[in-house]
Amino acid sequence: MPELPEVETIRRGLAARLEGRRLRRVVQRRPDLRQAMPARLRERLEGRRVERLDRRAKYLLMRLDDGAVLILHLGMSGRLLIGGQTTAPPDRHDHLIFETDDGTVVRFNDARRFGLVDLSSEAELAGHKLFQGLGPEPLGNDFNGPVLAASLAGKATPIKAALLDQKVVAGLGNIYVAESLFWAGLSPKRLARTVQGERAERLAQAVRRVLGEAIDAGGSTLRDYVQASGELGYFQHRFAVYDRARQACPGCDCALARTDGIRRIVQAGRSTFYCPRRQR
Repeated sequence: MPELPEVETIRRGLAARLEGRRLRRVVQRRPDLRQAMPARLRERLEGRRVERLDRRAKYLLMRLDDGAVLILHLGMSGRLLIGGQTTAPPDRHDHLIFETDDGTVVRFNDARRFGLVDLSSEAELAGHKLFQGLGPEPLGNDFNGPVLAASLAGKATPIKAALLDQKVVAGLGNIYVAESLFWAGLSPKRLARTVQGERAERLAQAVRRVLGEAIDAGGSTLRDYVQASGELGYFQHRFAVYDRARQACPGCDCALARTDGIRRIVQAGRSTFYCPRRQR
């Protein structure tokens, strides 16, 4: 599933082409993805001007000139791709196609159909079921060490599981949690409630650093991820620990034959990668 840096990279690519443009034509090729698309979606979108493209957690928000907000989630394999013409034969997995007044075409392509399309008003967005209870944006001004420490206080779950809880912090996924914990020097097995004070500050700073670097690098090339421009990201080549079992971590001075390098364990059914010597 695309994580926050991938979604933010797509948002930036789409914003450059869609903001200020009017949706001249909308083609809806099926009634649902993982849930039914809104009724009369094409009628409600055609003719509207895109005021702004935003992101909340892993959701894209297309704000329109009539106060409506189109909510898009890419699911496991969803792509938002720029290019082509609406008159050209669509790909079999192109489920929603937008054409703007300057001829830009954006296709929502989703082979597995785990993506989501919904429509809300600006006034009702904060109370929408998808956003109720979401934690702070990790790149926003409301996220810092004390805020993170308060969210973790009393939690008896491992810190990795806590960071994947969208109520603690919005948008973090398996890859970037592993990377953030490495740079913060914290074991993924450490109890979340023990991450307080200086530890919480280190972790908050590591989260912001890892996400920022990933966005600057264009996201990750894992699985089905493609940027809005069609280019692949390349952040995975700079992973410190993720998917690097039995390799050396950055700055390693260990005897790998003895330590076996980065370890892979399974937590809640998901792979976790960490260095047991640098993460405590």
